[in-house]
Amino acid sequence: MTASTTRSRRVIAIPLGMAMATALAFLPNVSASAAPPADAADAAARISAEATPLSYVVNVRSGHGVSSQVKKAITRAGGTIVTSYDRIGVIVVHSSNADFAKTIRKVRGVESAGSTRTAPLPAQSTTDVGTPKVLTAEQVADVEAAAGQDPLEPLQWDLPAIKADKAHEKTLGSKKVTVAVIDTGVDDTHPDIAPNFDREASVNCVTGKPDTTDGAWRPSAAESPHGTHVAGEIAAAKNGVGVTGVAPGVKVSGIKVSTTAGFFYTEAVVCGFMWAAEHDVDVTNNSYYTDPWYFNCKNDPDQKALVEAITRASRYAEKKGTVNVAAAGNENYDLAADSITDPTSPNDTTPGERVIDPSECLDIPTQLPGVVTVSSTGAKGIKSSFSNHGLGVIDIAAPGGDSTRYQTPAPPATSGLILGPLPGGSWGYMAGTSMASPHVAGVAALIKSTHPHASAALVKALLYAEADATPCTDPYDIDGDGKIDAVCEGSKNRNSFYGWGTADALDAVTK
Repeated sequence: MTASTTRSRRVIAIPLGMAMATALAFLPNVSASAAPPADAADAAARISAEATPLSYVVNVRSGHGVSSQVKKAITRAGGTIVTSYDRIGVIVVHSSNADFAKTIRKVRGVESAGSTRTAPLPAQSTTDVGTPKVLTAEQVADVEAAAGQDPLEPLQWDLPAIKADKAHEKTLGSKKVTVAVIDTGVDDTHPDIAPNFDREASVNCVTGKPDTTDGAWRPSAAESPHGTHVAGEIAAAKNGVGVTGVAPGVKVSGIKVSTTAGFFYTEAVVCGFMWAAEHDVDVTNNSYYTDPWYFNCKNDPDQKALVEAITRASRYAEKKGTVNVAAAGNENYDLAADSITDPTSPNDTTPGERVIDPSECLDIPTQLPGVVTVSSTGAKGIKSSFSNHGLGVIDIAAPGGDSTRYQTPAPPATSGLILGPLPGGSWGYMAGTSMASPHVAGVAALIKSTHPHASAALVKALLYAEADATPCTDPYDIDGDGKIDAVCEGSKNRNSFYGWGTADALDAVTK
């Protein structure tokens, strides 16, 4: 399947009335590395004052620290170690040597190495797809909430869609449970987020090395509001202000991993998972794909190293008890297809086009083993027009919104998009699988609240077992033009659109 339009980011903010997919993708088998040098000394000699620095991950045997041999080889090849995660054997390196990766792969003890980007440090800027539809003061004042509801809760059709409103009558979740939003940053000063914010579990990981400066996890005014919206969907407090989260009694933290330009690079994502693992985070939400490649092919040495590094980090987090939840993506791709064509990777330099096999070229962290992969549904409970799908790839579905024209909510809700907090104390609508994933993260947090001693594996098992079986939508003609827009495969109990079914918050707190 080929994307009909080229868009710059995967995490979509939807403009008025429209749910658009975010874009990204891949490119031919292009590597950031140039021809291999004769030896490491020659490689270092090639570095000039005009050279542009790139960031790399170097993967070695885990649990033993960085050997002196590897350290010396990195230096000889023109690299500088930024930080190393010895427990998983991942080293973050900066180098201006175009041949750094090829040189270091030859070193004894190095299992893989690759550039995490194709643009120089810092990465060049891109433009988000659309902007949030911000509620005006008049619109906020016009909402009439029932007794026990937060002021804007009547507009949140997504809560009753997963029975979260009924779940809240039983419990709001435990303060001992924390969900980390690995994203663009979280505005913890927002009145809907401040009561539940976990500062100790928050950090800035953009460089690949944790920055614990107070407030470093917040987005600047020029940065995307995405992470704040996601955090509110998960745990906006039930406090008589604004909206209500799926799990309004749990804690939420911000792990900032995107650059100012909006790129989520491997070293930052590795740092995010490791931080979550070491700070007893119960659930992570990952509403992004790791730039610059939408799909990372294992037959490319750079991309193989990126897959390996993030796989190590996400598995480490899960072994420490963390449930990792990720968005499936917004291009209406069948992730179980034999091949997919997309023209937009690498998205930080000049994109090209390639045909990939999604079973060999992975969207990370979405397609990594152990990660809960979430598709999006709209206000009518069927797959969102943009949501990726795939039999055996999608684990569970949840509300992520859709064009109001395609799936109109029941009154008093008026928009088919998802309402959530925005930085600076406002609220607005967004849509995408980016919005579906936090609904599942919230339900997982409710399960952990109900079963505090449950392992990550058990929480995931309960998440799937308690989901409401949702049969295939067949035929799927979302825009009503008489043409099939996607094909659903599988049974009522597990299929390519909805996985094991639609997330159920009420069962999460009663079973």
